[in-house]
Amino acid sequence: MVEAEVVRAALVQTSWTGDSESTIARHEAFTREAARRGARVIGFQEMFNAPYFCQVQESEQFRWAEPVPEGPTVTRMRRLARETGMVLVVPVFEVADAGHYYNTAAVIDADGGYLGAYRKHHIPQLPGFWEKFYFRPGNAGWPVFDTAAGRIGVYICYDRHFPEGWRELGLAGARLVYNPSATSRGLSAHLWRLEQPAAAVANAFFVAAINRVGREPLGDNDFYGSSYFVDPRGQLVGEAASDSEEELVVRDLDFGLIDEVRRQWAFYRDRRPDAYDGLVRP
Repeated sequence: MVEAEVVRAALVQTSWTGDSESTIARHEAFTREAARRGARVIGFQEMFNAPYFCQVQESEQFRWAEPVPEGPTVTRMRRLARETGMVLVVPVFEVADAGHYYNTAAVIDADGGYLGAYRKHHIPQLPGFWEKFYFRPGNAGWPVFDTAAGRIGVYICYDRHFPEGWRELGLAGARLVYNPSATSRGLSAHLWRLEQPAAAVANAFFVAAINRVGREPLGDNDFYGSSYFVDPRGQLVGEAASDSEEELVVRDLDFGLIDEVRRQWAFYRDRRPDAYDGLVRP
């Protein structure tokens, strides 16, 4: 597939409405607006159709899980992709089979075709983020998807603290990596502004950083939004979104910049994988 040099891309940051149906409907409305504005790809926040239930450890929260791609949410998003002609990155709570649950993002092409999914590799377990209670570590590798909007990868929230996966996605040819998240104020806010631009520079691709906004009834986390696109030079593409209000962010990404940066900063050429054995030791 030949990629266009400039791709108009979108992301959505919202608050939890209190029920899944109205939350999904809100994302559908944002997606239709992005399509009207000419966007070719859009990504949603981590587990977009549910509250961030990992603020508690309760068995009843497993009710949010559904199969991928056969479940109702991904099926509905496939119809939306066909309607709008957009590529969709759709993060959900996946049940694969009995006892196997994952924090997953499905990738749907512009014709509604299911291209595959990424399962979050790095799973935190700390106050307000009790994810090991719910999720197994991802076991489906580091897929990069050939979409109608170009080669797209996915990383999810806590993954962003680990440079190895970013590099895997770059080596696999990702031009744009969506990082859907649910992250709250505190130490994380500083890292939010630092890590993803650094990953974009180190790997010479674009990153779409997506976060929720607001407080939710299951905990005290204050999700601070501030979603943005960042280019391979580590510079924001336009302004970051609000730290408190829902927002649709639409930006033009010049994929031609990737090749330019890779010529100027030959980080892939100058890698030394023969010297990195220590990186994979426990």
